[in-house]
Amino acid sequence: MKKTLLCAATTLALALSAPLAAHETDGCMDAACEQELLFATDSASGGGNAPTADATRYGSWGIDTAGMDRSVKPGSDFFGYVNGAWAKNTEIPSDRSSYGSFMVLRDLSEARVRTLVEGYALGDPAKDGDAAKVAALYRGFMDEAAIEALGAKPLKPHLAAIAKVKDKDAMAELMGRASGGLGGSFFGAFVSDDARNPDQYALYLGQSGLGLGDREMYLDAKFAPQRERYQAYVEQMLTMAGWPKAKDNAAKIVAMETRIAQAHWTRAESRNRDKTYNPATLAEMDAKAPGFPWATFFKAAGVDSAGRAVLRQDTAFPKIAQVFAETDLDTLKAWQAFRTTDEAAPLLSKAFVDAEFEFRNKFLSGQPEQRPRWKRGVAVAEGAMGEAIGRDYVQLYFPAESKAKMDELVGNVKAAMRARLEKLEWMGPATKTEAMAKLENFGLKIGHPEKWRDYSGLAIVNGDVFGNAQRSRQFEWDYRRARIGQPVDKAEWGMTPQTVNAYYSSVKNEIVFPAAILQPPFFDPKADPAVNYGGIGGVIGHEIIHGFDDQGRKSDGKGMLRDWWTAEDAARFEVQATKLGAQYEAYPFPQLPGMHINGRVAMGENIGDLGGLTIALEAYRRSLGGKPAPVIDGFSGEQRFFMGWSQVWRTLWRDDALRQQLVNGTHSPGHIRAFAPLRNIDAWYEAFGITQADPLWVAPKDRVRIW
Repeated sequence: MKKTLLCAATTLALALSAPLAAHETDGCMDAACEQELLFATDSASGGGNAPTADATRYGSWGIDTAGMDRSVKPGSDFFGYVNGAWAKNTEIPSDRSSYGSFMVLRDLSEARVRTLVEGYALGDPAKDGDAAKVAALYRGFMDEAAIEALGAKPLKPHLAAIAKVKDKDAMAELMGRASGGLGGSFFGAFVSDDARNPDQYALYLGQSGLGLGDREMYLDAKFAPQRERYQAYVEQMLTMAGWPKAKDNAAKIVAMETRIAQAHWTRAESRNRDKTYNPATLAEMDAKAPGFPWATFFKAAGVDSAGRAVLRQDTAFPKIAQVFAETDLDTLKAWQAFRTTDEAAPLLSKAFVDAEFEFRNKFLSGQPEQRPRWKRGVAVAEGAMGEAIGRDYVQLYFPAESKAKMDELVGNVKAAMRARLEKLEWMGPATKTEAMAKLENFGLKIGHPEKWRDYSGLAIVNGDVFGNAQRSRQFEWDYRRARIGQPVDKAEWGMTPQTVNAYYSSVKNEIVFPAAILQPPFFDPKADPAVNYGGIGGVIGHEIIHGFDDQGRKSDGKGMLRDWWTAEDAARFEVQATKLGAQYEAYPFPQLPGMHINGRVAMGENIGDLGGLTIALEAYRRSLGGKPAPVIDGFSGEQRFFMGWSQVWRTLWRDDALRQQLVNGTHSPGHIRAFAPLRNIDAWYEAFGITQADPLWVAPKDRVRIW
C-alpha cells in the first residue's frame, strides 16, 4: 500500500456524499451523466486535524518555489521540476488514498463546514429551520454510543421485508423502492434534463447491479484477487446481517453479478452520448427487456406516470432482464440483503462500519485508516442538506473580489477561444459557424446559486440517524421525480458552493465554478496573473473545451443533442482525438503491471486539458496588451504560466487507489495531467528550451492539435 509518485522520467524510461452509501459506479446513475467534472471525487477525506480557516498562499507570487526540484530538467520530468521537493516531503494522510492540491482545499472546505455545523443550535428540527435540521443530522451521527447501542436494529425491518418476498414481482417492487430508499436494483432510474429537449426534464434508466463497480473488475483476469476478496466481503456482510447460508449465497451473488457484468456496456461505450439516448415508452419495456416486471418497478419507484424513459445502455437491458428472470428467488433475496446491508453499513455500529471500511477503502484503495468521525459526520450533513450549509458558507468565505476577477478571466479565456475558432484551419465554414454560435451561448455560474434549495419538506428527527438518512434520500428522489416532464430550472446548480471542483453541463451549455475552488493554488487575486491563467485559467479553458470535446461537441448552443458537424470535419477531429488517446495510453505504470489509462474513457478530460491550456495561454498573452511579461525570480511569464498548471495537479497516490482510478475513473491521474498536455504545446518547448534530446520531447509533426 505504498505511496505512488510517477514522474515524467519514470513514465517515459465518494466522501460519503449521500445520506446512504452507494457503491454502484458503472454506468451513469444521476444527472452527472450530462456534466463533465474537472476532477474525480475522492472517497476519502484528509488528515485528522482541521486546517486553518484560511487558504494558504503559494509563495509570494503564486508558485511554491520551495516545493520545486530545480535539479530536475523540465524536459525530463516537468512534474518533478515543479513539484519534486513537495512530493519528496509530503506523506499521504493516513485516512486518504491520494493527496494533492484538490485535497488540500477539500480539507479546508471540510474544516469550514465543520465550524458551521458545530455552531448550529440543536433545537426542534420541525420548527427551528435548516440550521436545526443540519445540527440534528450531524450530532446524531456523532453520538457513537447511541448508534452502538442500536447495533443492527435499524436494518431489521428492511431485512424482514426482503425475507418476506414471495415472487419476482415483489423483488422488482423492492428494486423500484431503492430509487428513493435503501437497497439495490438491476436498473437505475434518475431524472435529468432531456438531452434532445433540454428545456424539459426526462426520466432516464441506466444499467446497474454491480457491487464491485466496473464490469472489468469481474471479467479481467488481473482482478482475480479483488473478486476473491469481494466474495469474502459479501459473505461477511450477510453473516453480520444474520442472513442464512452466507457462504453459499455469497458465491451465488458474485456469479450472478458476473453475468450482469457480461451484459454491461463498457465504460467507454457508456460515455457515447448519441448512443446512450434511446427513448422508449414505459409500456414498451416488457417487449424490449422481457423477464423483468417493469410495471411493478416503475410504480414502486413512483415514476409510472412518466410515459417514457430514455434508456442509456439499451442493448444491455434485455440481457440484464434475462439474468433477473433466470436467477432463483433466494439468490435475488440474498443479493438484496447484501446490498441493503452494504449501503447501510456506514450508519450502523462499529462492526459494520469497520467491515465496510476494511474492504472498500483499505483493501480496494489502500487507505490505511478510517476518517475521523467528524469528517464522516460533515459528509452526512452535506449529503442531505448541502445547499443549506452552502448558503452560510458563501457569506463567510467568498469575497466579492473573487467573482469580479473570475468574470474578467472567463471573458478573456472565452475571447481567446473565439479567436482560435476563427483561425482554425481544419474546420470548415459550416461547422465553424455552429461552433461560434455555441460559444456565444455559453452560460456562466460563479461562486453560488442565486436561489437556494427549500428543505422545509424534509423531516429530520433528533437522534434518528438511520431514519434521517432514509428520509433525506426519499426527499431528494421525490424532488427529482416530481420534475419529470416539467420545465428545466436553469438556475439550479449541480454542486454546492463548498465543493472543490468545477463542471460543464452539456444540456445547459454552461460552465460552473463553485466558491471553494476559487482559492490558491487555482486562483489567488493577489498572485501573478501568469500563475492564475495557468491555474484557474486552465480550469476555465478545460470546462469551455468540454463543450467541444469528443462528447460535448455533440450538443449545440442550446444544449440539444444533435449532429451539427460536417462529416469531413468530424473525421478530422476524430483523427486528432485518436492520436491523443494513443499518447495517454502509452504511459506505463511500472508498479501496476498491465495497467494503463483507457484513452477512450478519459478522452473528454484529456481533450479538455490540452484545449483548455491552449486557450488559457492565448488569453494570458492577450491580457498583456502587447506589453512584455515581467520576469519574476528569473522566470518568464510563460514559464510561470506552465508552472501554475503543473502545480494545480500535484498528486500522490497509493498503488491500490491508482488502480481504482485507472479502472473506474474518467480522468487521467493528476500527476500525468501535470505534464502530458504540455507535450503538445509548442510554447512549452520554447519557454523551457526543451529539445529532441529530452525524454518529454514530441516531434512537431506528432503533436496533437485540436482546439
